[in-house]
Amino acid sequence: MPLSTIFLVFSRLALMGFGGVMPFAYRALVEQHKWLTAEEFAKYLATSQMLPGPTICNVALMVGNRYAGTRGALAALAGMIAGPFMVVVALGVVYQRFGEIDMFRHAIRGMAAVAAGLILATAVKMAKSMFAKADWRTNRARLQVALLALAFVGLGLLQWQLALVFCVLAPLGTAATYLVGEEK
Repeated sequence: MPLSTIFLVFSRLALMGFGGVMPFAYRALVEQHKWLTAEEFAKYLATSQMLPGPTICNVALMVGNRYAGTRGALAALAGMIAGPFMVVVALGVVYQRFGEIDMFRHAIRGMAAVAAGLILATAVKMAKSMFAKADWRTNRARLQVALLALAFVGLGLLQWQLALVFCVLAPLGTAATYLVGEEK
């Protein structure tokens, strides 16, 4: 795959992802370009969350590496960073000039609500793909539901820090999934 394609796909992805890029990443990588399956996206996402740094940049590195090695990883990362860097600099200038205007502040609040909706929609899509083929008679399917519920309760309801939820559930989920075994 040409490095320019990788760079352009991730540049477009990064520039569309105001307030959260994961919904756009899922659509681009799974649905549009079919570079990953829904299951692979979920695995890349989970792995990326264990690594330091922005999750989407870690996903970009893994996808770029998969399709074009180290140079692909660097092209994907450059694509993720270049456009947003320029936009952030421009927005900083605009905010300095117009940040006191009520309409500007209301627009920012409105965009935050839209971003939350996009993130929720992506979570639903990922859960649907994860459970679409689940055999509910197996312990593995029930375990996945339990881990999903525990993560939601810890992060969403109890408002624990993401790092705490992850540090507790990642080893628990890994051990439990290992003990349950792979689905045949």
